[in-house]
Amino acid sequence: MISAKKKGGKLSKAEREKLQREEDEHKQKEEEEARLVAEREEQERRERQRQEQEEQERLELKDKERREDELNELRHLLEENHTAVSKWEAESREKAKWERYMRCDGSPDPSVLQEINTYITLWREDHETQCQQILQQCDLALQLIDELEGLLADLPEPKEVLQYKETLLSLQELVHTKYNLITEDILKLANSKSDIETGNMQMVVQEKNITLCLWANLKKNPRFKGFDFQEVQLGFRLPKQLAVSDVAVCILHTHFDHLSHLSRPTALRSRSSFASVAAGDQEPQGPSDTPAAALETEGEGGGKESALPGEEAEVLSLKSEGRKSAISIQSGKDDRKSAPLKPVDGNDPEEIETMVEGVDSGEGDSSALALDPANDSLVASVVDLHQFTSLGGVFYFDVFHLPPQAHSLSGWEIRQLLDTGLQVFPYPSEQTPLQSSTSGRLDESIALSCPPVEVSVTLPDSVIFLEDPHVARWDPTDQHWKTDCISEVSYDESTRSLSFSMDAFYTFTLMQDSYANMPFQDWELRPLGQDSALLTITGALIEVSITIKGDQCMLQTEQENTPTHILGQWMSVSALQKAVTRAGIGIFTNEHSDKYVSVNAKDPLIEHTVYEQMALVSSAVAFSWSRWNSRCGQEHLVLQVCEHLGEEPVRLEAWSLYLLGAQRSQHLAMSEHSATFSPQLAPHTEFHSTFLHMMGDSLSAVASERVRASHHLYVETVQRLLCATRVLTYS
Repeated sequence: MISAKKKGGKLSKAEREKLQREEDEHKQKEEEEARLVAEREEQERRERQRQEQEEQERLELKDKERREDELNELRHLLEENHTAVSKWEAESREKAKWERYMRCDGSPDPSVLQEINTYITLWREDHETQCQQILQQCDLALQLIDELEGLLADLPEPKEVLQYKETLLSLQELVHTKYNLITEDILKLANSKSDIETGNMQMVVQEKNITLCLWANLKKNPRFKGFDFQEVQLGFRLPKQLAVSDVAVCILHTHFDHLSHLSRPTALRSRSSFASVAAGDQEPQGPSDTPAAALETEGEGGGKESALPGEEAEVLSLKSEGRKSAISIQSGKDDRKSAPLKPVDGNDPEEIETMVEGVDSGEGDSSALALDPANDSLVASVVDLHQFTSLGGVFYFDVFHLPPQAHSLSGWEIRQLLDTGLQVFPYPSEQTPLQSSTSGRLDESIALSCPPVEVSVTLPDSVIFLEDPHVARWDPTDQHWKTDCISEVSYDESTRSLSFSMDAFYTFTLMQDSYANMPFQDWELRPLGQDSALLTITGALIEVSITIKGDQCMLQTEQENTPTHILGQWMSVSALQKAVTRAGIGIFTNEHSDKYVSVNAKDPLIEHTVYEQMALVSSAVAFSWSRWNSRCGQEHLVLQVCEHLGEEPVRLEAWSLYLLGAQRSQHLAMSEHSATFSPQLAPHTEFHSTFLHMMGDSLSAVASERVRASHHLYVETVQRLLCATRVLTYS
């Protein structure tokens, strides 16, 4: 009985102590094993860290040893290309001059002062009244104006600049005078051209550079409301007092703009909507509305000197005949390392460095218009031409006294001859001031006695409006486009027709925000073959593709209502830039763009250097936008890169990330879709002082041969496109 109870009862004290000792020993053994594992792992970690540090130092030392050679090699290549391009440009200018001289078509050379002055004097004194003759003469003058603009674009000597500008203004003024002469001649014969149905005269003169719509009030019907020129989709509505007066209405639509360049410079403003300008709103902006700071650049790549954080370095701008090639060289302190980039969590906004800086809205050109605080309402109506662009030409909307008409008497035609030219019919009358001195708008009493005139216009096919168009009228006294005196603006997008009212007869134009398509949402530059590439830019409102072959470019887009005259046409990069801007497609930047667009501010010198090297390898290497570019700081750039030898689109898995800075370029181990940013170097890669040599490590033999065979004009074209669009900053 007793032994059975022990067998089935509790353990004895000795047994419990034994079990406890075994458990303690097992626990100690596990702890010892864990300690040993931890020590081993720590040793391995330290060893890896030591090896990585040694490898890092080895690579940095290797990069340091070859830095000067790499920079010299890049410098030599860029200077060689630039010399070849400069030589070609000089030869092209000389060839153009010779061809101009040998043209022998009777047209003057606008660059020769004596020739052009003689031409202007003789044409001014020519009293030719035949419409077609005058139109042909005006077409020639417009060609001369284009030549002068081309000469000014070549940045001639200051003395020549003054001469060309004076000649240009004289030609523009004379062209408009001749158009008025055509108008006067037609209106003198209004009686003989009257319409049987209406009893009035209406006529349209259409030519490649202008559209002239004329209406003469011969019937003086008090029930007349207005008239539509159906063939050109222009129309107007008149108040009753004009319907019973001897007047003629003229709408001269010039397909060019000879007024905007006359506008006096105004202080740069922060970005605002056109509606707020029209309403005279000048509300202060909050922090979220502050535009990006300016990235001041000189020429194509000039600008400020900069270095990586924590590093004493000087930037050497290589100058070759006035043009800067931005290659950064460390100033003898190569033992200093670049400041490391810390890993950044892509989801933590506090750790992401955004490079958008504020700008003082009061800063501007020293020659800016002095604004009188007493005239705030008038000043607010002035259109900022740094932000808005006139599109589709200018509409000169005038009402004239109807010239005396001929009368028949006994077989004779009797006409009163006047040497006063066209006389403007005052509306509102000169006895009633047009504008209130305090508000800049019609007083209510004047508005009741002098109702506004109405205008309807269909948007020209030569331009595309990415947003609803805005209307501005020209103030010849202040030399500005303004938004006052315009009301009841209505736009029908389906018919592309715009109607509005004006307090009087004004010259007007249609405006669009120059930066409506910015910032860019995406971009890609990929090769299509030797000296051929495709640049695709996805803007905020429209996507465009520019095919590059040699020194020629061709624009393509699937956007509706895009002007056909600029699509599928091969042209030089300067001609493309001019045509695209005039058509209303905003993809090119200028010195004021960063005042109106929120940008990823980057060091302009580093940015320009990258564009130079991208162009050099663009026959064999594709580049694309990276979301990490906006999160790596102002002194660094991140973009996706891969070798690409076919014409098909790049596969997603083919892209690699590259980190580029003033002193160093490197292939990153991370991918575009990594959760966090890390500057860790990709396995089996090295640091290089230039992006060109960085790419040289990974290019195949075929790709390397393509790069070496790249023509200097193709490289120049790609570089100019990249510098004009600045995709690394404006996306």
